[in-house]
Amino acid sequence: MKDTMTPSTDLLSKRPSHFLFTVAAAASCLLLVACSSEEPAASSAPKLDAKDVAVKPEMQSYFTAGKVEAAELSRIVDISGTIQPDERLVTRIGASVMGRVTNVLAEVGDRVSAGQPLASLASPELTQAQVAFLRANASFNQSERAVERAQVLVKADVIGTAELQRRESELNIARAELRAAGDQLALMGMSASMIDTLRKDGVLNPSVGITATQSGVVIERKVSQGQVATPGDPLFTVADLTRVWVVGQIPEQTAQYVRAGQALEIEVPALKNKKLTGKIAVVGDTISPETRTVTVRSVIDNPGRNLKPSMLVNMRIQGDARSTAVVPLEAVVREGNKDFVFIKKADNVWTMAPVELGPPVNETVRPVISGLSAGAEIVVKGAFHLNNERKRVQE
Repeated sequence: MKDTMTPSTDLLSKRPSHFLFTVAAAASCLLLVACSSEEPAASSAPKLDAKDVAVKPEMQSYFTAGKVEAAELSRIVDISGTIQPDERLVTRIGASVMGRVTNVLAEVGDRVSAGQPLASLASPELTQAQVAFLRANASFNQSERAVERAQVLVKADVIGTAELQRRESELNIARAELRAAGDQLALMGMSASMIDTLRKDGVLNPSVGITATQSGVVIERKVSQGQVATPGDPLFTVADLTRVWVVGQIPEQTAQYVRAGQALEIEVPALKNKKLTGKIAVVGDTISPETRTVTVRSVIDNPGRNLKPSMLVNMRIQGDARSTAVVPLEAVVREGNKDFVFIKKADNVWTMAPVELGPPVNETVRPVISGLSAGAEIVVKGAFHLNNERKRVQE
């Protein structure tokens, strides 16, 4: 019994080492197979950068994905503006001759009529021009009498017609010189009645008035008594305020929605929020490089002159309806003074992409200016949480 059991005992003592070798070999093969099967999966996974975020299963309830939609937007643009004089009804008045201002007759805010004196000035040039006019007048009178005498002498057959014709020619020249001298005085500010009085009486006027060329309100005065004025200097500005401009600045992003002829609502806070209606008259063709805005202007009747220059107003412009890609407000994250949305990069992977957006419309969506098109898949809700997860992973 003991002998028969010995072989079996020896066999049992040898089998475990053989068995362990076989198991180890099989495990090595399985490990190699597992490694080889994992390598393709690792290589197919998207590579993440600083703008990417991988969504974990527990985060699925924090955000909602969707596609960028297009909507017919009728943009309402609210901007601030000011009342300004209608430049077509503004006249800048200056001296027509060099001289010293002897009296100022109008102040800012005064209502004046066309032809009303605003100031007076004394001028040596005016004196010289009046003397030249009197000389031209004397020459004209002398030539006129010479022609009259020649006509009598021709009838008496004392002189020939050639002499009469010569004197008539001299009269025409004297008449032209007198007219030119009178025109010069008119350009210097002398009225027709003053010139006629000078011609009859021969008394020089020591000063001439600076007169209003249109009726309106004096909105600017740049002259003082004793000041030397020269032609071309704007001494007074007179504006007819029965019609005024309403001028505002719109951001360049929304300028595409505004055109001439669109309805405009104007609210004037200084007049107890009085509301006026009008139309856009002009949309500027250039952009201010400092403010990145475009000028818009409307023309408003102001018969009661209640609208004053520089008065502040609120302008509401009803823009045209256009098909525009829009994104919900909750889809936008703000970082580094720029707007971003999360665009799908791969399954459960989103990347933060920069976009250019317009101001909110109806407090729900923002129109897309560039960087995104309708149909793109983005995170439409919960972008804030997704961005926080992206930042957390980077820390």
